[in-house]
Amino acid sequence: MTNLRYSRILLKLSGEALMGEREYGIDSKVLNLYAEEIHSVRELGVEVGIVIGGGNIYRGLDNSSDEIDKVTGDHMGMLATVINALALQNGLEKHGLHTRCQTAINMDKIAEPFIRRRAIRHLEKGRVVIFAAGTGNPYFTTDTAAALRAIEIEADAILKGTRVDGIYDSDPEKNAAAIHLPEVSYGDILKKDLRVMDLTAITLCRENKLPIIVFNVNKPGNLRRVVLGEAVGSRIKYVEP
Repeated sequence: MTNLRYSRILLKLSGEALMGEREYGIDSKVLNLYAEEIHSVRELGVEVGIVIGGGNIYRGLDNSSDEIDKVTGDHMGMLATVINALALQNGLEKHGLHTRCQTAINMDKIAEPFIRRRAIRHLEKGRVVIFAAGTGNPYFTTDTAAALRAIEIEADAILKGTRVDGIYDSDPEKNAAAIHLPEVSYGDILKKDLRVMDLTAITLCRENKLPIIVFNVNKPGNLRRVVLGEAVGSRIKYVEP
């Protein structure tokens, strides 16, 4: 049997990543890549939960010029995550995976409501569970939703898929001299103001001693290497005070 570093994971994907080379929407090539990557770790026996953002469809008030208030904008963003979750679910099922989509906002015609015990049971049965609609509350990001769901399902780690090779001391897409940080503590994240996840998500993970692995999900095979414990991306670890 393959030795797994992480046997139950919460994979966090950004909505923007689904755009690929497009300006908005969903690129089927990216969707297919993610489905293949997730299928590869399911073959190893890894239990997979997923939270995906909605920024490829609606980014909320920050980038809105239509005078939509914050709460309404956040609710629109939650619905955008449901669209992405259904697209990813369809892609995964085309690759032969069994899936369930659970939402924080009741919409029982298209998805199950989020119920912790049911989600864990699905994972134990080998189903990929996609958690949509964030936490169901405005003012909370999908990063926070990922942290919350990871803790609730007792995941071994959050795996945050990005388009860069982990955590850097500055933005590597803007600074060619940015230094890669293979391992950092939660204290370092807060002290150095490294923008990995929002403060609420970081605090939740720190309090629950939940490791976060940040890696480039667009490189084929990376997700598999992470769950096998290879040195891929960057690891945020808990350090006793």
